[in-house]
Amino acid sequence: MAATDAVQAAAEVLGARARADEPIGALTTYRVGGRAALFTVADSEDDLRVVASAVQAGDVPVLVIGRGSNLLVADGGFPGLAVAMGEGLGFIDVRGTTVRAGAATSLPVLARRTAGAGLTGLEWAVGVPGSVGGAVRMNAGGHGADTAATLIRFSFVDLKGGPDGEFGAERLDFAYRRSTVEPHHAVVWAEHQLRRGDVAESEAEIAEIVRWRRQNQPGGQNAGSVFTNPPGDSAGRVIDAAGLKGLRIGTAHVSEKHANFIQADDGGSADDVRALMDEVVRLVEDRMGITLHPEVRMVGFSE
Repeated sequence: MAATDAVQAAAEVLGARARADEPIGALTTYRVGGRAALFTVADSEDDLRVVASAVQAGDVPVLVIGRGSNLLVADGGFPGLAVAMGEGLGFIDVRGTTVRAGAATSLPVLARRTAGAGLTGLEWAVGVPGSVGGAVRMNAGGHGADTAATLIRFSFVDLKGGPDGEFGAERLDFAYRRSTVEPHHAVVWAEHQLRRGDVAESEAEIAEIVRWRRQNQPGGQNAGSVFTNPPGDSAGRVIDAAGLKGLRIGTAHVSEKHANFIQADDGGSADDVRALMDEVVRLVEDRMGITLHPEVRMVGFSE
């Protein structure tokens, strides 16, 4: 089935739930990039089941969007169905020391809510501008902790019709910034086992993380760390040592404040960001003998 036919088949299943030619680059923290051929919002697991039916009806390419904090969409856009997680999947349910959070829940909100409930273990999440679903997929982390440390159970829908449902965390086979969650898997919720803590201590830790982040990381249009850390080293240190702070291609440049951040200009180009990423990889390998690997998910680019 041709791509346009597949999109049309998916659109017929979704009906009024879908919008055509929707800007999705603006939904990422880079705020650059193109459009999706088709777009819908899922507010519940039932909505995701409808989306799965649409995907399978035409075997259409599918992209799940959380808060867009680890995503770069090519200027040419995405020729399939983009699925954004809606407010209905932004819940937090605290029961004792167990916390279940919906996929759309903001990680900083989750960090503050659990700290305020006298629980400890997710303070690090205040420094990650992503969502619970994205954290499960990427094993998000920071400040010496990560998602894998407290996650005990999760639920997902396979939009391509494979086995899905509720599973223990061992199903994810977590590693550094990776899990077994595929692009066509839509996380519904994640459950964390935390510990009793002291509200004041947790809130002080959160305040320190926020202070450190403002002092050491740039704001503006970026997706946080671009490259995973090489074994035993820091990607930011390596890029800095290669003399690449401030390096610019078109409307994108390597941050002067933190070398593992790439900043996009207002109204800039996602293709410039990608070109700069490729150039950083090339120059670091040439000058430092180290191969960097991006942790940013890139959509719509030719390899």
